[in-house]
Amino acid sequence: MSTEIVVFAVLFLVVSGMGFVAARWRRANDLASLNEWGLGGRSFGSWITWFLVGGDLYTAYTFVAVPALLFGAGATGFFALPYTVVTYPLVFLVMIRLWSVSHVHGLVTPADFVRARFGSPTLALLVAITGIVATMPYIALQLVGIEAVLKTMGVRGDLPLIIAFAILAAYTYQSGLRAPALIAFVKDSLIYLVILVAVIYIPSKLGGWGAIFDAAQAKFDATPAPGDGILLNSNNQLQYVTLALGSAMALFLYPHSVTGVLAAKGRDVIKRNMSALPAYSLLLGLIALLGYMAIAAGIKPIGTDVNTVVPQLFDTMFPDWFAGVAFAAIGIGALVPAAIMSIAAANLFTRNIYREYIRPDATDAQEASVSKIASLVVKVGAVLCILLIDPQFSIDLQLIGGVIILQTLPSVALGLFGRWFHRAGLIAGWVAGMGAGLVMLYNIANPATKHAHFGGSAFPLEKLGLDTKMTVYAGFLALAVNLIVAVLGTLLARAVKMAEGPDATRPEDYVADREDPRVPDLEVAGSS
Repeated sequence: MSTEIVVFAVLFLVVSGMGFVAARWRRANDLASLNEWGLGGRSFGSWITWFLVGGDLYTAYTFVAVPALLFGAGATGFFALPYTVVTYPLVFLVMIRLWSVSHVHGLVTPADFVRARFGSPTLALLVAITGIVATMPYIALQLVGIEAVLKTMGVRGDLPLIIAFAILAAYTYQSGLRAPALIAFVKDSLIYLVILVAVIYIPSKLGGWGAIFDAAQAKFDATPAPGDGILLNSNNQLQYVTLALGSAMALFLYPHSVTGVLAAKGRDVIKRNMSALPAYSLLLGLIALLGYMAIAAGIKPIGTDVNTVVPQLFDTMFPDWFAGVAFAAIGIGALVPAAIMSIAAANLFTRNIYREYIRPDATDAQEASVSKIASLVVKVGAVLCILLIDPQFSIDLQLIGGVIILQTLPSVALGLFGRWFHRAGLIAGWVAGMGAGLVMLYNIANPATKHAHFGGSAFPLEKLGLDTKMTVYAGFLALAVNLIVAVLGTLLARAVKMAEGPDATRPEDYVADREDPRVPDLEVAGSS
């Protein structure tokens, strides 16, 4: 065990050191602006963007939460694989258009775009608040990943976790987005190494893949739960489909996803990355199978914490030194996205709350200072999410965030392709969708701990008066409510001739490339 701790600590400290050094990597003349601190100078090329966005999207939930869901519920956990495949075609054109208009107008956040597109500070405020709130449980999920590793190594108490996030807060404060961009190289290399070894070495020790799937089937056959098993059934097929599609639509609405994209230096960089990032989906499929390997290996969670099954599997099957490497991969895999998420949420507060409502004349340096402080506060909020939310599986922390962030789809994603929706209709839709989503989440119980509320994202249709045991992703229903109300609200606003908000964008803004002469101040020299 001491060998694991030493290897983990050494790699963790090396990566933390890289985070502090990152302030001097691709050094800007002045980090005291959101353009530099929060977006890396919008200068990242194809390779850096690929690792940054990959490290941003494939987080601790990849290593811990997805296998834990397969371990506990079976085939439903594979929803993460089709949703990451479906995502990239959906967002290919959306992200390119968002990058272009953001480049032309110097936009930093999704709420900045909504403010410019619909001329509504109120709608922009709602989008900003939504992004901040949805990001909290996602950062909390990264805390869960580190906590699971520490438990497996026998490290008890909250102090080590607090130290890890204090280090994260320190180098994020100093280096901004450059820190996770640099660390992402190490993080992804470690993850690829560990998974390739795991999918070859562990099955050979367990009697092959046939024995692994047989063991998983035997476990699920012995449980009374109607929705588990290595194949989908009539009880969970609707949940699987709506969960995959809803998650695919939600993924690039998250502020941290947008931040990673806006840091790219050109449209071609976005195109290449949207084409290449599905390679991570292959890795995700292999990682998910660790849940079945844990069943075949007879792994038992530590206490009732099912998130520890993968660390326990590594601890049991690997030599101590390599288990330490695997634990470091999980820990570092949590720090990279947590840093980007806190930066993105802080940028939302600074640009769309502080500058819009508190200090409209704030300078670039003042914006950067406020964003640095806000990034620290966001991490505290993430800790509160762990204390206040008690889901059955840690992945539900991300799925609950998805229910919330989906309510920005009409104004952000659809807004990129037209202004048919009226700002009043979008606000009404947001209120209705968010209200419906929170009510559904409140009424979802945790069957494992008997917790009555916020126990997951699978909403039972029987609560709508239907005679069925099927469940549906709450975010999918909430988005449907949002869109219906937004359409009706728009028609009503037009009927009473309610004034439209001014549109500060132009059609050509959505196809502008990095050579656009209107924004020479955003042009940053250097290659990837």
